[in-house]
Amino acid sequence: MRIYFENGNTIIENVPDFDLEQTLECGQCFRFYKQSDHDYVIVAYKRLLHIVQSENKLIFYDTAIGDVEHFWVDYFDLKRDYGSIKQFLSENDEILIPAINEKWGVRLLNQEFHEMIISFIISQNKQIPHIKKIVRDISENYGEYLGEVNGEKYYSFPDIDALSKITEEDYRKLKTGFRAPYLFDASQKLYSSEISEQLFDNLNEDDALKLLTKVKGVGNKVANCVMLFSLNYRASFPIDVWIKRIMEELYFKEETDKSIIQKFAKEKYGEYGGYAQQYLFCFGRDNKVGK
Repeated sequence: MRIYFENGNTIIENVPDFDLEQTLECGQCFRFYKQSDHDYVIVAYKRLLHIVQSENKLIFYDTAIGDVEHFWVDYFDLKRDYGSIKQFLSENDEILIPAINEKWGVRLLNQEFHEMIISFIISQNKQIPHIKKIVRDISENYGEYLGEVNGEKYYSFPDIDALSKITEEDYRKLKTGFRAPYLFDASQKLYSSEISEQLFDNLNEDDALKLLTKVKGVGNKVANCVMLFSLNYRASFPIDVWIKRIMEELYFKEETDKSIIQKFAKEKYGEYGGYAQQYLFCFGRDNKVGK
């Protein structure tokens, strides 16, 4: 992997095991805006990025090399050896091989903790386009203006202080429906530090799950998503209706309780459960496995 600065842009060459489109479109984040093939605008951590993947290059437009080296490389998880992860999973489970081969470029993003709690509460029983719209509306109403790309204005996701000022009624006006009281409760718990990223520093997976599910409306699926996508619990295996159906078709051949699937995933994939989940989810969704 080579990083250099050229004509106002930072470029990374020869990133192995990474496809920008696969990574952004696989359901783990909601602040990406497709401009054209392999051309995206991303909002994360109060940063605005226009990025393009072209053959063996990642082009970070109008971005200092220091920002790429010290933030975006970690955000996209580019330092991790995904070749070894895929080799382990393939050798351990031949059923996974087609998913890994097709979704070879998926990486797990390292996203902002409080944004993930709010976003995945919103995600319950909603399609990704609708989730993205609500998250964008929250950002435009309560976040900070970051700039324009191709004539579109972008805003940061609101920080914890700004979230604390959003009432339950405000959330309802943003079309969040039954999730409004959950979002309000999460916002208040974040503001009071009853829930904070620092509390998870030394927690095992079971204790982290218990802490997150203290937030109203946060069950095991949402908690596992937050743990996987923002707290580096890479063994987490979120199970939604799609993963349940995918696992039933590929492994169990019959309707199976989520608790059994969770136990199976823990034993089968161990510390790599989150990676297996993403390969399965993206592959299953695109190939209508379990539909």
